[in-house]
Amino acid sequence: MPLRRLDGFPLIIAEASLWWRTQAQKDYRNFMNTHEHEIDLPALAFLAKCLADENRIRILFSVSDGKKSVSKIVEELGLSQPLVSHHLKELKRTLLVHVERSGPFVYYEIADARILRILEDLNVLGRDLIDKRTTF
Repeated sequence: MPLRRLDGFPLIIAEASLWWRTQAQKDYRNFMNTHEHEIDLPALAFLAKCLADENRIRILFSVSDGKKSVSKIVEELGLSQPLVSHHLKELKRTLLVHVERSGPFVYYEIADARILRILEDLNVLGRDLIDKRTTF
């Protein structure tokens, strides 16, 4: 006996797809309900946007081992001074780096050691996810 069809798919496939979609929505709602007091989505998105640039991540790793001037960061990373200054401005805006002025010099350092641990965890997660990918 042939399967009934719905939108070009066998009905059983359409029903399974609907079940998975519904289950995923329920799981998401349950997660948000149990964690809503812990997760500040706008703040998380704000930080994720700032961390979405490879050069900013490189700068964070560079300043994680102590205070550095813009010229020292430029020298270490091989980036232009205007580019480094732009990224430092964004990192400062998101409070990921601490700024200290000493006479005519400005020094930057990572604002919180947890940032480095989070970046390291994201690196491990990223490598694991890339290793599992079968299509690109």
